[in-house]
Amino acid sequence: MPRFISIFLLLTALVCTSPALAEGVEAPRVVAALAQGWAAETGKGVSKNLSLAVRLYCDAATAGGPEGFLRIGRVLATAPDSSRNPALANAYLAIAASMGNEEALKFYDPRYGNADIDGDCPALAALGATQVAEAGFDVDAYLSKQPLAKQQLAGLIRKVAAKHNMDPRFALAIAMAESNLNPEAVSPKNAQGVMQLIPATQERFGVTRPFDPEQNVKGALAYIRWLEKRFAGDWRLVAAAYNAGEGAVDRHNGVPPYAETQQYVRRVMHFSGMSVKRRATTLM
Repeated sequence: MPRFISIFLLLTALVCTSPALAEGVEAPRVVAALAQGWAAETGKGVSKNLSLAVRLYCDAATAGGPEGFLRIGRVLATAPDSSRNPALANAYLAIAASMGNEEALKFYDPRYGNADIDGDCPALAALGATQVAEAGFDVDAYLSKQPLAKQQLAGLIRKVAAKHNMDPRFALAIAMAESNLNPEAVSPKNAQGVMQLIPATQERFGVTRPFDPEQNVKGALAYIRWLEKRFAGDWRLVAAAYNAGEGAVDRHNGVPPYAETQQYVRRVMHFSGMSVKRRATTLM
């Protein structure tokens, strides 16, 4: 993202490129990041971590939809005095309001101007946290506060991953990033089910009932296993390809320089407990 992007230019880019905005709905990946950010903000199941919450809200905002912008603005507008930044809060809130979120106006403070949004997630710097600890999101603790159906689905993913000789944490991380374990999720691009398989991928891996959790998971893990072999066990590239396609990874000779994909890879690696440099290890 170029330095000092104006609110107008950022909003124009989002409106033109985000299918979720065009249809007025939040995509499943956005909903997932928002739910996980809320857990970090409120301490529901995981340790309360405002910086991690904002990082997840930034991911949601990048992926499209006004709610992520609203939540970042609200946090910056209501944070403790040392972290409060009303001008930067106004910048995020102005985007949310321009995208139709009326709640943003409740937190907008007309006494301050709108700061420029500089970089990937300037709200983190405003909070005094440029990095979020790898151990900041406890997946097991988070799942313990989820509905029983989601806990059972997580168990299914782990079971199928073990049968595929795959690290179950990575498989579960993909599901959390894609849909937050929602087997009925449908994206604006018609990705379907808990692992968000598009029709072409469903056909490649024999998925005929994408909303059947077990079949969806089996198809997705077969695809991930195929990607693992294709990219020589580099889980970062596997995650990038799952998000942007293997062709994009090939063209850029690595993780594509798309903000959403880079954030997606970071989030998957974070949820899986792997460092960004870790190579694949198989279960024996």
